[in-house]
Amino acid sequence: MQRRALLAGLALLPGCARASAPVLGAPARPFLEPLGALALDTAPWGFGGLSALHLAPDLTLSAVSDTGRWWRARLILREGRLAAIGEARHGPLRDAAGNPLRRGVQSDAEALLRLPDGDWLVGFERRHRILRYRDLTTGPGTPIETPPGLEESPGNGGLEALALLADGRLLALGESLPGAAGPESRAAWLGTFSGSRVIWRRTSYLPVPGMDPTDAAGLPDGGALVLERRFSIFGGFTGRLAHLPAAALRGAEPLRGETWLDMPPDAPAENWEGVAVARHGGRTLVALVSDDNQNLFQQTLLLLYALR
Repeated sequence: MQRRALLAGLALLPGCARASAPVLGAPARPFLEPLGALALDTAPWGFGGLSALHLAPDLTLSAVSDTGRWWRARLILREGRLAAIGEARHGPLRDAAGNPLRRGVQSDAEALLRLPDGDWLVGFERRHRILRYRDLTTGPGTPIETPPGLEESPGNGGLEALALLADGRLLALGESLPGAAGPESRAAWLGTFSGSRVIWRRTSYLPVPGMDPTDAAGLPDGGALVLERRFSIFGGFTGRLAHLPAAALRGAEPLRGETWLDMPPDAPAENWEGVAVARHGGRTLVALVSDDNQNLFQQTLLLLYALR
């Protein structure tokens, strides 16, 4: 009943959805101002499963799907609030030879970031690897160094998050691979570019017990946001958005975030898998997207916040 009430009146339109104020509850903590929410109808695209997100300063939203596809649309704001998305474009991600990735083990894209030079990094699980794209929409994708130990991940529990930090380093988080800080910790890595190579340093991330990290995004002040998720047969989906301060990302201790959103009650209970941050119009915007698992009983929801 609570979930139906939160989603009451939410539009499902293929390319231009209306925002619905009742969808977002008031944040439990005063860090994020809700700017609206959309429910997206994925049927016209022929796929769902959006698993990672990037937001550009011009409000272009890019995503990758665990079906091996890229997706792109422009956010439309009215009076500073989320009102719709523009026409969506999409296509297949490609391998090093420029061929579309075969659906299945090869195509499970779960992480996305854009480098300062405009290149894209896409992280995959099942076949654990990172591909670098000069053009996300046409490929090809060139393999780069993966974090050490990533190959030990469970097939469906590998690299879930890639984030570009303000100082140019990379943050990578594993979904199910244990970290060195105890059984509840998850493997994490900080990466530094040396020419075209990435030098990774292993650390640990401490989610809320029972949750796993699903995405991350860097903040302008050097910190980061991490999205976490839990699923149980009887409890369904729950999640949180956690804040990592810049000082924690410069230290040697395991990474532990402060809760900025609990989902629910601050947002609907769904399979939240994508978070992105961008500066626009003098504000820092934070976008979240859910992965519908291509399941008729789930939805692709898009939320927008402003950092207070």
